[in-house]
Amino acid sequence: MSEVLTKVVVDCSTGISEVVPLSAEEIAQREADALAFAEAEAERQAQAEALATLKASAKAKLIAGEPLTAEEADVLVL
Repeated sequence: MSEVLTKVVVDCSTGISEVVPLSAEEIAQREADALAFAEAEAERQAQAEALATLKASAKAKLIAGEPLTAEEADVLVL
């Protein structure tokens, strides 16, 4: 059995609320929003991992006495 997605609509002037099923457009928008969030979250995770890798590389080079790249130096000076 499939789940029927609903929303609560509240009339502020009367205080009456009712549960209404979502329309096809609302369901499509909800799915599009979920997909966009998942993509943005994956991008955020990738950026966080890249920054952590860059910091680790800079730290290792500092310990070894090797010169840093400009990008590595920028990450340390933030």
